[in-house]
Amino acid sequence: MLAPPRTVVRREAGLYALEQALQRRGFRHVAGADEAGRGACAGPLVAAAAILPEGKRGEIPGLADSKLLTAAARERVYDQVVERALAWSVMIIPPTEVDARGLHVCNLAAMRRALASLDTPPEYVLTDGFPVDGLGVPGLAVWKGDRVAACVAAASVLAKVTRDRLMVELDEKFPNYGFAVHKGYITDDHSAALLRHGPCAEHRFSYVNVAAASGRGNRPPRARRPADPAAITPALFDVSVTEPLLLPETAEGTVGVASGEQPQPSPSVGEDEAMEGETR
Repeated sequence: MLAPPRTVVRREAGLYALEQALQRRGFRHVAGADEAGRGACAGPLVAAAAILPEGKRGEIPGLADSKLLTAAARERVYDQVVERALAWSVMIIPPTEVDARGLHVCNLAAMRRALASLDTPPEYVLTDGFPVDGLGVPGLAVWKGDRVAACVAAASVLAKVTRDRLMVELDEKFPNYGFAVHKGYITDDHSAALLRHGPCAEHRFSYVNVAAASGRGNRPPRARRPADPAAITPALFDVSVTEPLLLPETAEGTVGVASGEQPQPSPSVGEDEAMEGETR
């Protein structure tokens, strides 16, 4: 039996090499998926998916891993991805869902939903770091995929810009925490604000530092979020509980908020301990 022909990834193609190799094998619509906010202790988890067109139109000026771009550069690249992509989608997972289901489960579910929401069905999927099953098409988890594959980098920009915009809006509703500056990640200023004011409704109570600040650190991670966060110690809370923030739909992409599914078993690694201290 003859072995199938080798897929050659041409180094000179740079960020687009992996997708071009797959396209030469007949996978025209290669989707990338990535997330933003995994290491944050406040705000939503956001996942995005994107399919870039073949050829020059799919080559986005300045496209790179969102963490390597300035805020202004990310906004420019975001506009180009939205304009040029064959399909794109964004899923927003509120912190209540992260607390109820666990971070890793939410992360995989969000990427799965983002990919399933693409107007153009993908023929092959590249994901950043984590394999995502149940897609019905072949896929590959790529280590540091947002620095290796253009479609994953595009998804990372979509997710990061969407989440940053949401955190700026949340800063107006919860002005005591500096969300517009640190975007909900664990910084010295954020930690000090947590100790001073206690957590708000947009914090993730399953995380160790938030649970400690709320006085509920002795409970299992998924039992730490109170029905009404302001009722723990009312004097510590200067703001009211709000509904999860929704992002309006734009262009031809899809923006959604995921909620309401039954809790799933968590992976063996404790998400709150694993994520505490991760910054971006």
